[in-house]
Amino acid sequence: MMKSIQPVSPMPEMIRAFDHIGIRVSDRQQATAFYARLGFVETAYFAAYEANEMVAGDGIRINLIFNAAKQPQSRNALLDMPIKYPGVTHLAFVVDDLYRLRDWLLEEGITITEDVHPIGSRRVALFFRDPDGNVLEFNQLTQAISN
Repeated sequence: MMKSIQPVSPMPEMIRAFDHIGIRVSDRQQATAFYARLGFVETAYFAAYEANEMVAGDGIRINLIFNAAKQPQSRNALLDMPIKYPGVTHLAFVVDDLYRLRDWLLEEGITITEDVHPIGSRRVALFFRDPDGNVLEFNQLTQAISN
């Protein structure tokens, strides 16, 4: 049985939920349209911060930050360069049917960078990138697979 890791000195407030992640993008219109295709709806725009908030059906939130410099071939500074710098390398979402998502991605012409494969015993995953090269992982939990 695996022991849970307890912080040495826990914060006085417990973390209750995950609110959102900010994704830096180079083209507001292109990125907003791409994430809308994935089911996100823009619910707020923050001009002073060059950002928006987008929400998917189950309340999953992302913020797009519209101040990135466009990179040649949408190179990802954290993953595609020889030196590996600290930072968030990808976002991971859970879906009910990864194979249905895979079929949709192929129909939509979205390139899958890592096709469906298991990661440990808990999930199967596939990966693709947004127009700026930000990596998106989609998972189906293995308990939900009925094959």
